[in-house]
Order: sequence, then C-alpha cells, then structure tokens
Amino acid sequence: MCGRFALFRWTPAFAAIPGFPADQSPHWSISPNAQVLLVRNVDGARQLARVRWGLTPPWLTDLSKTPAQARAETLADQPMFRQAFRLRRGLLPANGFYEWRGTARKRPYWLTGEASPLYFAALWEAYPVDGCVYLSAAVVTQAAASQRRPLILDEADQAAWLAADTPHGDLLALLARPQPQLRERVLANLVNDPKLDGPECLTPA
Repeated sequence: MCGRFALFRWTPAFAAIPGFPADQSPHWSISPNAQVLLVRNVDGARQLARVRWGLTPPWLTDLSKTPAQARAETLADQPMFRQAFRLRRGLLPANGFYEWRGTARKRPYWLTGEASPLYFAALWEAYPVDGCVYLSAAVVTQAAASQRRPLILDEADQAAWLAADTPHGDLLALLARPQPQLRERVLANLVNDPKLDGPECLTPA
C-alpha cells in the first residue's frame, strides 16, 4: 500500500506552475493526513494547490475515515470515489515512494523512476469547515505483487487524466496502463520512524 512518499526536489518548470507555494519545503516522508501538492486542471491550464492527503467528500462527517488511497479496479463504481473519478481528477507529484517487504521482519525500500518528479493519479474533493473550503485528495493505486503501488502516469496520460472531456472508456483504460520500470533500493530502518522527515530517510541499508 502506498502509505508514504517524498517530494524533496523539483525542477524550475515545476516551481513555475501557478499556485506553487512560495514557502514549499522539501519532504522526505509524507504520510496520510499531511498537506501535499496537487496538480489540477483549472480553466484549461495546470494549477497547483495544497491539499489534505485523505479524500474528504463534503457529505463525510467523520474525518477519521478519509481514505488516502483509491483502488483503480473499483473506484469507478464505489460511492466514495465515482463522482470524483468523473469530475475531479488530479496528480500528486513525488520523487518516489516507500514499500515495506518481508514476513517476519519487514524492510523498507525506496522506489523511484527515470523521470523526476513522478506523477501519481489522484482524485480530489472540496470540503467545508467553519465557513472555509479546503481541498483533499486520494492517490489511485494499482495492485503490484503483494503491494498496492500508486498509478504512475507519463506525460501524455497525465494530460488525458486531467482533461475534463476525456471519455469514460479512455479513463478506464488509463487505470489499467502498464506501469514504468522502477528503480529500487533497500533502506536502513531510520525511515520506520514516521516522525522523521529528512534526507536520512533514504539512508541505504
């Protein structure tokens, strides 16, 4: 399950996207319920916003039940996700993500790709709190062996995912896209501490 990812490096082109926060800091360990960057299509152009990682539809009253992930094979039909899938699709930028593998003792792994940042398919919702409107998101995941990895989209697929007029059948096809080959390395156990958010998270084993 994609439970933690990182965004600590970005290009000047990425920082030039409207909405990029002037105070954006690098993060090596981002967990559900944290603030993350979301790319949306606003009036035909890409725009960034800070959102809560945990999808929060406006009808949801229990904020402890906000899903951080949406399974690709069921999100088109599930009441929690289906309207966002039709109308509110976005991208979560990341340099990579973490997996824990093993049986008796799980070891952390860092996974990344050739391109940086990677872009994870996401869904987003707006929710009101005390007269203010906030944004939230869930990452779309695909099954991968015993793990569920984020659905990574290349540049062409990103455009189709964000476009409001992409046909439903094409969106379903995106959910089943073959995924890029990822680079991985086993890490020391420092990253097991969810409070740690620094470059030492990527200390090799």
